[in-house]
Amino acid sequence: MAHEDRYGLPLSTSSHEAASAYREGVDLMLAGWTGTAEALERAIAADPDFALAHIARARVHAFYQQGDLARQKAALARECAAKRGTMRERSHVETLALAIEGRLPEAIAATLKHVEAWPRDALVLSLPLGAFGLFAFSGMADHDRARHELCERVAQHYGEDWWFLTMSGWAMTENGDVTRGRGVTERGFDLRRANAHAAHAMLHAMFEDGSIEAADRLVDEWLPSYDRAGILHGHIRWHQALGALEHGDAARALRIYADVLQPSATQAPPLNVVTDGASLLWRLSAYGHAVPKTLWLDADATAQKLFPKSGLPFADVHMALFAAATQNREALAARLAVIEQRLDEGKLPAGPVVPAICRALGAFADEDYAACAQALAPVLGEVVRIGGSHAQRELIEDTFIVALMRSGDLPRARSLLDARLHRRPSLRDTRWQAAMA
Repeated sequence: MAHEDRYGLPLSTSSHEAASAYREGVDLMLAGWTGTAEALERAIAADPDFALAHIARARVHAFYQQGDLARQKAALARECAAKRGTMRERSHVETLALAIEGRLPEAIAATLKHVEAWPRDALVLSLPLGAFGLFAFSGMADHDRARHELCERVAQHYGEDWWFLTMSGWAMTENGDVTRGRGVTERGFDLRRANAHAAHAMLHAMFEDGSIEAADRLVDEWLPSYDRAGILHGHIRWHQALGALEHGDAARALRIYADVLQPSATQAPPLNVVTDGASLLWRLSAYGHAVPKTLWLDADATAQKLFPKSGLPFADVHMALFAAATQNREALAARLAVIEQRLDEGKLPAGPVVPAICRALGAFADEDYAACAQALAPVLGEVVRIGGSHAQRELIEDTFIVALMRSGDLPRARSLLDARLHRRPSLRDTRWQAAMA
């Protein structure tokens, strides 16, 4: 009997063990759960010519910035698919390989073409979704809307599938339909509680609707079931640290940082190591809380090893946080020079917003708050182009508001805070408003 994946798509393997392990590995990957790599390795051991198992394993390597291993696995997957793959499997392998190789425009085009033909190929559909997906890192100004519209186009093919509900609900949330998005995500979470992406998407919805206490309870109640090695474990605690800052509890936020986010403690992928650590420490400092310099220096040393060169704008912005906070003007200038060269050469799809943010962060750290606000004001509407989630990008707006307050431009600061409070309740924003009264 022919083997199929969980979505009913044929698998080119005659091995029951390989097919079973592959289905398990893909589900674990879609849930952000531990054991993904091990399950896929079992599939490969049972059938060394199983192309889809190799390309899925390559994707896990890519998550952890193991570029050489990821590319080797992708090349092997291409060879196996050419020998024994169906048209769908060859397209599947090629699309994931393009993403792994960082060929974003080609990967996006291949993804959309593939999904049109095989909408239930969830692993390919997952590529443009999420805060770190192809759409988010494409430089698009409307990537939140693009994710939502893509999910709407294929929704009829998924029904009450736990993974699809998780991701489509989050897409709704990021696109501004928070109430509906939270409800859809909750349905997916109820169908599979061992689903870190659902817990994460719930935290985003709770951030957007101001349910800070409920988010804190969710983490406390759910997280014990999730291994510390889980790909989202540290990031979920990062969300909890943001909740602590809402209450002005810097000590708790720093305890969370020490427990799971600092380089010596984290087991997260490199991009999360850099972005979660830098953004939390920056928020603490910008909000007026003391941050030991050693925390910045230790985290910066790790970040420099992980992202020594300019590349992904989302990473570049967070590397700029480190350079600014540690007063490493040379590092900031060097990274800015490369970013601006790429911009001049037309190789920076995110556009002028990236260098503008980097310059503004340097000005903020130098306590030139008027210059910071002046640099950010024209590009605030373009910050979305750097990728990531709204919760992550709000750091830039926070920096702008604090710069306005500290430079004496209280009317503009009040206007921004009024708009945010109209959208959702926030103890922090309320405190800031009171401070300007």
